Amino acid sequence: MKKTISKFAVVATLAFITSNTMAAAFDPNVLCPLFEELGGVFEMLRTLAFVGAGFIIAGWAWEYINDGGKNVKLEDAKTKGLGMLVGFMLLFSIGAIIQVFLNMAGDNGSLGCMVNMW
Repeated sequence: MKKTISKFAVVATLAFITSNTMAAAFDPNVLCPLFEELGGVFEMLRTLAFVGAGFIIAGWAWEYINDGGKNVKLEDAKTKGLGMLVGFMLLFSIGAIIQVFLNMAGDNGSLGCMVNMW
């Protein structure tokens, strides 16, 4: 019980410390200049993340098609499949998060920035 209370105290302390920082991070006055300067970079990162996720899935499909589904082993699915799944989810999540922020900063977004991305 003492360890649980100690962990809860650490989490609560970190929440209080970072709450003002997180509030400032979503302040339009802080984020709008960032998107004005680096909007094109964020768009390129988003595109590369989605393309990378597509190449991961396409590589797996091409390997399966070339093999004809004959030599599919459970060990290969466990080792290679898990890594590909994690890589796909990571790249797709990064692309989706960047897209959300680009929509927030774009025209009619919730941040109200007037940003020319390209």
